[in-house]
Amino acid sequence: MLEKKEIIICLGSSCFARGNKRTLQVIQKFIKDHKLDDYVFFHGGHCFGHCEKAPILKIDKRIYENVDYLNVIDILSDEFDGYY
Repeated sequence: MLEKKEIIICLGSSCFARGNKRTLQVIQKFIKDHKLDDYVFFHGGHCFGHCEKAPILKIDKRIYENVDYLNVIDILSDEFDGYY
């Protein structure tokens, strides 16, 4: 059985100001389109302390920096390879 992954998108002011609102929508669509609801715990979080490299996304223990609505698809595709 495939493990459930935790995805945390930073909703701190720096990340939000740099586009995490749109990235959040792309992630939600990716999860829905690939029927990953049962394999993902997706939620917002507050500052990870990497504001200078914002926006930040954390998947399990891995932190991604400079995430935007374009490169998040590649990140999710790599993380969920084999899930769909």
